[in-house]
Amino acid sequence: MILGEQEQVLSYNGEVLIFQLSKTKHVEGAAGKITKLSVRRMVFDRDTKLFIQKSSGLFSMHGNHLEIEMICCSCTTDCRSGIILPCILMKKKKRKNVLKYLLLLLHSSNQFEQSFHFKLDYELKEDIRLFTGPSVLWRHANKLYYISSDACTILSAPVQLSSIVWAGEIEDEGVVVLGIRTACLPESEDEQEFSTSDGAIWGNEFFGYAIETHKMITGTCFMPHAYSRVVSSICVCKKEVLKKQLRISVVAVTHKNQLIFFQDGLPRGVCELPCEKPCSIKTAVTSSNDLLFIVSFASGNTCAIWRDSFQVASKWQKVKSVLVDDFIGSGTEQMLLLFKDDSSTDVLSTFRLTDFGEINYASDINYKDDVPTAEGFQENGLLTIQALETRLQAGYTSIRELQHHLRLKKKVILESCRALTDLVQERSHIPPTAKKEGLVSLWDDTENPLHSLNKEASLISKVPEHFIEKLWQRVVGDRLVVGVELTEPFNLSLSDVSLSLVMDQDFTLISPIIECQNKIITLNKAFSALAISSCQIEPPPKKMKLDFHSKSDLKKELHKRSLKIQLDGAKTFIAVTSLSPLLAFHSVRCTVLLHAKKQKHQSDSLQKSKKITLLCGKILLSLEDISHGKYSVKMLRDNGYCAGSLEDILAVLAVSIRFSFQIVSSDCTLAPVNSWLLGEMECTPFKECHDNLFCHKVGNLHGTVLNWTLKTPFEGVLTLFCRNLTVLFQCLHSLTRVLRPSSDIKLLRSGSKDILTDQLALALEKEVLISRNCFSSKENKSENSLTLANETGKKIGDAPVASFLDSEEGVQQFRKKLQNEREESVLSMNQTMNGALYQEIALKIAEAQLHSDMIVWRLSKS
Repeated sequence: MILGEQEQVLSYNGEVLIFQLSKTKHVEGAAGKITKLSVRRMVFDRDTKLFIQKSSGLFSMHGNHLEIEMICCSCTTDCRSGIILPCILMKKKKRKNVLKYLLLLLHSSNQFEQSFHFKLDYELKEDIRLFTGPSVLWRHANKLYYISSDACTILSAPVQLSSIVWAGEIEDEGVVVLGIRTACLPESEDEQEFSTSDGAIWGNEFFGYAIETHKMITGTCFMPHAYSRVVSSICVCKKEVLKKQLRISVVAVTHKNQLIFFQDGLPRGVCELPCEKPCSIKTAVTSSNDLLFIVSFASGNTCAIWRDSFQVASKWQKVKSVLVDDFIGSGTEQMLLLFKDDSSTDVLSTFRLTDFGEINYASDINYKDDVPTAEGFQENGLLTIQALETRLQAGYTSIRELQHHLRLKKKVILESCRALTDLVQERSHIPPTAKKEGLVSLWDDTENPLHSLNKEASLISKVPEHFIEKLWQRVVGDRLVVGVELTEPFNLSLSDVSLSLVMDQDFTLISPIIECQNKIITLNKAFSALAISSCQIEPPPKKMKLDFHSKSDLKKELHKRSLKIQLDGAKTFIAVTSLSPLLAFHSVRCTVLLHAKKQKHQSDSLQKSKKITLLCGKILLSLEDISHGKYSVKMLRDNGYCAGSLEDILAVLAVSIRFSFQIVSSDCTLAPVNSWLLGEMECTPFKECHDNLFCHKVGNLHGTVLNWTLKTPFEGVLTLFCRNLTVLFQCLHSLTRVLRPSSDIKLLRSGSKDILTDQLALALEKEVLISRNCFSSKENKSENSLTLANETGKKIGDAPVASFLDSEEGVQQFRKKLQNEREESVLSMNQTMNGALYQEIALKIAEAQLHSDMIVWRLSKS
């Protein structure tokens, strides 16, 4: 405190804030006297090793400076923005012994904001705290009071306390006050039990009170009640809630000149303090990740204590204030000691900044004279250059090794692509020798490397000659769309189908395989719906009886079922890729490959599949043909319909993103949706599928495909096929203008619930069939092995039981029959199988269950 002025010092984000209350000044034109509150932001300059002023601010108040006083300042969270701001509590004397208190917030622009004010008929002197809100908490006449910026009303807590030792925030509890009160007798205890309790022995006890939840918290989770008479100040180091239990680490200073560390309410360490009357304690984490306890004493002394060893690190005298923050911007905390200096009015005239490591600055040291000599600079420079040269050489060697490795990988990939191309084009491929490529051979040189290729060729030869129904290509924007339609009988035996495009040209620097996105589009005969998937789509479930008499009946029914499903719709396999990279070659010829699993019914299992690769044909792309629109999509109006070929429709759907929305209106029908589609959106139905509409509106919406299905007059599903999200948002914005505000639009993330339910039924049905079929062969073997025994004992089993008991020989036969039946029962229950068969069964069942789980997940998200 300086004569004629009041000062408060606060650290905030590495800055030192100095608040000063100036003397009263008379201002011309003003009705009364003006007192000014100023703030200076000081930052540490690493060049001069001194604190310099960064900026300043000013706040004016009416009144004499003798009537205005700064009570305290702190950094608290502003609940409006969630930002931590400096705040300062001011006191202003009014007439008739009324005191007015103001809480001011300081913003980054150095502008002061009055958060709230309140009036009291007594002076705040004891246990004043500022916390989140901002809010003010204090103790008066052994009662707890608080006021916040939200309510602006003084509230009283229903507790009696003699002092406040700590106030702060705890997870799930909010702001908690730890106080000391006279030990009270719980209602559930009698006087005899209370007299021996911890609180009764010492007379006082700790207790916690949650301001927001009005909940009492036991004080023993902080420290035992026995320390309630000696603790003067505490600092909470760590607080968390584990398994609904509060875990707290606390360090406290006592009137006995001790520093005690508590963990979960139990003392873990103690240290004798070097001075008397400790009044406050702070913590700091240094650059070496060590924890320091900083204790201030009433005499102006300060000491620092290591957490690990509980030894005094250092102590200082005539300390005015201690601040902890990252003042130099190193990412760790430092301790700033401000000393008393009668010869200067500047609070930062004498200071020491340290972290007990590499950082150690003081105001009484001239750092300009601490300059190393030229010889020292030169020697350090030479050593640095040598170290950098060594690191550079090591890095250069690593780069050369990586480049060599990448060249080898590129050679292997290109050679693999050439082998694949030769295989598809039915040409013999002879790989280079290992010595020529500088590689290590992975097989014996005497072995024929074309053996595996011949096996693939033999597999291809089993495929029918005419399995391609149609091969086509379209250009939609910057995308090339290639479609393959297979003949119906051959399509039924395939699964996991995908397409690949391979350039015929022999490129040495790039891979001939083109990156594609595969899609499968299903159009049913009624053209009432469109389905797009990146994998095989499950057909709708059919009724299947599980009471088959033999496996042959099972296979016949399954084959019949798959034929029924596939005859309802035709699938087109499509590959979509970027067009612009291909146009760089002006003209390019690509081979279209089809990859799939060919299913085959066998006697030992329900079905067996083999991976095959088929040559579907070739396509030719030239910049000239594309410029003339040879492969462009043509969607023209024709007597109220959209006249586009089936390939054009599939190409548009392949490059689009599908979105489905459920629209529900509670107070009116959804008739305006049809008017919106045909009117504002300028949609016309396709000639071949009337339920799907093509948008002819000029602009971004052109080319959008829509499908409107009305379930009831008040509920429907709108499906959109858009090029991008921008088009989707434009469509929805246009739709919301024609719907009632009460209408509800919900995105169906995984498709319609009815379709997903049908798919789930089919998946569960398939899972049951796989389980039954996998174990049927094992059951049949056990049945056959027991048939002979059953036939031999049949005569005995048919005879009456009483006939066996007439003679000794009959009793022996009956005993043998019972023994045979017992052995048959044990054999039927304790069957074994080899590991390979078990692995195959487990894999099939796991794949079926995974597929069912995926559909259940999609159904839960819809």
